[in-house]
Amino acid sequence: MSEIIAKNKFVSLTCTITDEADNILERIDMPIQYIQGAKSQVIEKIEIVLDGHAVGDLVQVALTPEEGFGAHQPELTFSDDIANVPPQFHTIGAEVEFQNDNGEGKIFRVTEIADGKLTVDGNHPFAGQTIVYNITVKEVRDATASELKNGVENMNALH
Repeated sequence: MSEIIAKNKFVSLTCTITDEADNILERIDMPIQYIQGAKSQVIEKIEIVLDGHAVGDLVQVALTPEEGFGAHQPELTFSDDIANVPPQFHTIGAEVEFQNDNGEGKIFRVTEIADGKLTVDGNHPFAGQTIVYNITVKEVRDATASELKNGVENMNALH
């Protein structure tokens, strides 16, 4: 019998992330690995829903903006004349890091270029959306002592 996801189990999974209309927003084919219940970077609701599942299970987890990536914050969206922006950022999806007065950095992405203006947005791309994680459980086993102590070495995260 296959191992069941429970506290202190090593879990490996892949997933697609879709919006409410089932449009694929992201596909994660490189397995995400974590230790169940060990303060991983996996969103808490996803860990809760995965508990009790086994290898091969397909699990859907819907996250509201509050459970996932938060509400869209209009104050994190800025536009400027494209002439004021360095050329390396003249591409949709280009990322730039800005720092506040305290030296804290935040990534902003170019989201629009139109009518001589360039718009950057500091919100997570999924902010303000209800999203669905379509998860395939790939591996479940007892975590090693080293993994329990140090975490999973090649850890990706659902965050």
